[in-house]
Amino acid sequence: MTFSQALSLAALIAAAALLWNLRQLLLLLFAAVVLAMAMCTLVDELRRRRPMGRPLAFVCCLVGLLLLLGIAAAVVVPPFIDEFAVLLQKLPVAGRAVIDMALGGMDRISDALYGAGALPDLEPFGPKKLPLLPDSSTLASGLGSGVVGLLGLAGNVGGGALSLLFVIAVALMVSVQPQAYRDVGLLLVPSFYRRRARRILSLCGDALTSWMVGVLISSLAVFLLCSLVLSILGVKLVLANALLAGALNVIPNIGPTISTVFPMAVALLDEPWKAAAVLGAYVVIQNIESYLITPSVMQHQVKLLPGLTLAAQFLFTVLFGPLGLLMALPLAVVFQVLLREVLIADVLDRWTARKMRT
Repeated sequence: MTFSQALSLAALIAAAALLWNLRQLLLLLFAAVVLAMAMCTLVDELRRRRPMGRPLAFVCCLVGLLLLLGIAAAVVVPPFIDEFAVLLQKLPVAGRAVIDMALGGMDRISDALYGAGALPDLEPFGPKKLPLLPDSSTLASGLGSGVVGLLGLAGNVGGGALSLLFVIAVALMVSVQPQAYRDVGLLLVPSFYRRRARRILSLCGDALTSWMVGVLISSLAVFLLCSLVLSILGVKLVLANALLAGALNVIPNIGPTISTVFPMAVALLDEPWKAAAVLGAYVVIQNIESYLITPSVMQHQVKLLPGLTLAAQFLFTVLFGPLGLLMALPLAVVFQVLLREVLIADVLDRWTARKMRT
């Protein structure tokens, strides 16, 4: 290996290490790009319907979004917070009810198999010990760990808020001049490949736009269907459960599973049969969303197989944490376009054609 080759290899390793250390920042930048794509889609659609300059269209879309968020915050958020607080209080009670039902079922099975009272009572064989009162050092240690935990929670909340502000700020700046930022990115590509890279970036943008529109429509459909089903079954806290189902629908596979837990817990405290009915209804709704709604609204979307989607969720969660799970699907959409256009079309297909000619 020559000195120049060794130097190039060292530079490549150093660049890979730098990118790995900056992976969280890169993921935040990608989230900002996804948000900017949504804003650019709104701006372009407004300009298509009402011819106007881009700055004016951007201001109109931004004001409209702020008004919509303000109305939602005033009308939907207060009752949702109240219902969600009650929902969190009911979860431990429902968990205890499930444990009691399981223990009761085990007792009935034991009585049916071995007869009532066949198993000995072990309590007389061991004296009941009263719990010792904690001393002052134990109380001080517990208080100190609690304070440390609260400080860590406050730090995580503050860091999350700063990250969200960073993503929103970058997304708005990119939305104002998307063409300029794309041209800057293309300067990092070799000159002979820039025209092709421009086309690939356009395909990635189209795929992300289709994914965002499809997810928005499918989440709205899931919200409406869950609201209807929960209202028919008479399950309490309809708004909180339906909003959670619509919001968690953004995360495939895992999100719908988590959203089923909350209404089942509420239904279990009312009538046990309602919990089974809610589970069956949510399974039907997810099948309707997967096989009817999503294919009809995402006809031009990049198709992702369920196995690849689950693998992408696992991989990006391991690499990037919770934010990686949230961004797993748009990352998978972009990577699939890049693999298809760059690796397959520009490398493997041309290499195969060259080998056949020779």
